[in-house]
Amino acid sequence: MEAFAARAVTHMLVVADAAASRDWYVDVLDASVCGEYGGTSVVLDVQGSWLLLVTGGEPTPGKPTVVLAPPRAPDLVSAQLIFRVDDCRAAHQLLASRGADFLADPVDRGGEIRAFFRDPDGHLFEISELT
Repeated sequence: MEAFAARAVTHMLVVADAAASRDWYVDVLDASVCGEYGGTSVVLDVQGSWLLLVTGGEPTPGKPTVVLAPPRAPDLVSAQLIFRVDDCRAAHQLLASRGADFLADPVDRGGEIRAFFRDPDGHLFEISELT
């Protein structure tokens, strides 16, 4: 069987305001802007991974039943992005000082320290340290 081969994987998040989200990702997560398109999408490099931020939209011919929308209820989560860090407490302190909205202080789960935060649209992120 022929192998599936892709050159890159890009994560896409639907946001309410592409410019405001771009600024948050640059300011809080040190993202680099790789491209911007029509005020409705931004391509970022976040810690070596590509992240595409797009504003919502109605179905298109390629996805005729799909509506793109930012999270409607931030406490109902179907996906999150996780950052492995060397020092969770230090990363928590740094990101909080930059405006990251943490749900709680870091929690030591025995073998791992984790903390969760959201972007301005409510997408969930985790910082995690193996101990």
